[in-house]
Amino acid sequence: MEFRQLRYFLAVAEELHFGRAATRLDMAQPPLSRQIAGLEEALGVQLFDRSRSQIRLTQAGQVLQDHARQIMDRLDTARRETRLVGAGGAGRLRIAFVGSASHGPLPMLIKAYRATYPEVELALSALNNAELHRALITREIDIAVARPELKDEEFRRELLFREKLILALPEDSPLAAAETVRFADLSDQTFVLYPRRPRPSYADVVLGICEREGFKPAGLELTQDFQSAISLVSVGVGLSVVPESVSRTTRPGVIYRPYSGHNPGTGLTVHARLDNRAPQVLNFMETTRKFARAATAAAPVPAAG
Repeated sequence: MEFRQLRYFLAVAEELHFGRAATRLDMAQPPLSRQIAGLEEALGVQLFDRSRSQIRLTQAGQVLQDHARQIMDRLDTARRETRLVGAGGAGRLRIAFVGSASHGPLPMLIKAYRATYPEVELALSALNNAELHRALITREIDIAVARPELKDEEFRRELLFREKLILALPEDSPLAAAETVRFADLSDQTFVLYPRRPRPSYADVVLGICEREGFKPAGLELTQDFQSAISLVSVGVGLSVVPESVSRTTRPGVIYRPYSGHNPGTGLTVHARLDNRAPQVLNFMETTRKFARAATAAAPVPAAG
């Protein structure tokens, strides 16, 4: 019994007329009659009671009709879902990101992707840069959102966003009274930086700013991730240098201030393996390109000085 025979059988069972069924199937009636006779012979049953005036389903034919409808419905569902996944409109996408990315444009990017591909299941997790690199190499994730980027020739990348750095201060810090803090005046402060390892890392970017401003921090506290660093700032251990977007989310015990001095800024970059051609991945990278382009176009133009 073949799918083609089931389709022919269902047409006859629904029309109860070989001529109309043949027209519906866009075929001649004699071949259709032969197909039904062959199906009955293969099953060893009579599917239709035939007379000159009409045909009717036998009890065996009614049973086959019920099963055939289910089979054809499941086949249609399988065809639709397979095509949808194959085009990237469904399936699963594993995205990992640095913790500070959740305060910037990443949530809006994910929202934009969901709006276009609502049937794709997203698995989200937070990792530091070293973990992102390893997970992408070992194919544990499909997309890595790093700050500022992962350096690997095997990755494709799209810059999502660039922003300035600002200070995260304990709310009772004497520096909180100033609207803008001179970075060069921070030589007596303890800096809470991340990650602890591997190095070099974002922590070394901040230490490079200190060196550029002519000092080494009086104290240095290294943590493994952004959330741990902000937690230590909130209890007064020291200050941290963080992306400006972090200030959009309030944290008890922490205030944010801009600073004057060397500010190299930081960025968020979306990565995927070059050899990962899954449509879900390619669609996400394309969404990132469009999102970043739109964000750049919408950014205010600085006033002429």
